[in-house]
Amino acid sequence: MTIFQGCGTALITPFTKDGVDLDAYSRLLDFQLENGVSAAIVLGTTGEPTTMTDGEKTAVVELAVAKLKGKIPVIVGTGSNSTAAAVAASKKAYALGADALLVVTPYYNKCTQDGLFEHYAAIANAVDLPIIAYNVPGRTGVNLLPETFAELAKGFENLVAVKEACGNIEQIADVIRRTEGNAVVYSGDDALTLPIIALGGAGVISVASNVIPKYMSDLCAGFFGGDLEKARRMQLDALPFIKSLFCEVNPIPVKYASKLAGLSSGIVRLPLTQITEANAKIVEARLKELS
Repeated sequence: MTIFQGCGTALITPFTKDGVDLDAYSRLLDFQLENGVSAAIVLGTTGEPTTMTDGEKTAVVELAVAKLKGKIPVIVGTGSNSTAAAVAASKKAYALGADALLVVTPYYNKCTQDGLFEHYAAIANAVDLPIIAYNVPGRTGVNLLPETFAELAKGFENLVAVKEACGNIEQIADVIRRTEGNAVVYSGDDALTLPIIALGGAGVISVASNVIPKYMSDLCAGFFGGDLEKARRMQLDALPFIKSLFCEVNPIPVKYASKLAGLSSGIVRLPLTQITEANAKIVEARLKELS
């Protein structure tokens, strides 16, 4: 099962000093839909959900479902380093109308591959929704290995995809090789979008598309439409901007870029801090180059 093909956006959560800016979030959702993205990922790690209250999370999911349901898939991030908490969050997302789940690997605990298998098995057994596992070892301290995910995809019909941000193209190719027919792979790294879809991936879950949704959607459409040269050129041209989005820890730079684009206040919540002046100039310059 392919939840979507092309570009899905790992959405930021716009904040005010006092809470979630639902008006800005609504405009951001409209901006994504108008510019051709194929899915909206709500409360993924780019959305800073670990800093949000339960009420704030509920409001954000309800708004996304109300605006996007039936137009593009609404995929809700429900990962946790507690399996019980991830199960509970997944059940709640189901009740709120999510189309699918994005579940990051447990972080900090550094569980074994058996622990990863049991963690995802518990969620898959608890919720009748398609699940995208999210592998980002640079942020979590644990690597979901190809053989482990292949076993999960074979054993659970609703474990249908993995967002791969391990940064190792050989590992990602091995995931695709092992899971063809059982699951799909989405790039979790904007800079590797084209290499991964060229290997057989289904698309990208993009940070950059918060600000350049049409660009990232057109890049994917170029490849899937048979225009490899267009996709190649777009991937290369986007690299300086993509690199600038990681000049500080995500989502600090993309939130600043969203402020430049008039999409949000750019506020991040502690322990994240506002972008430095030097890095702000880099993001602004790279965005202007791509515009």
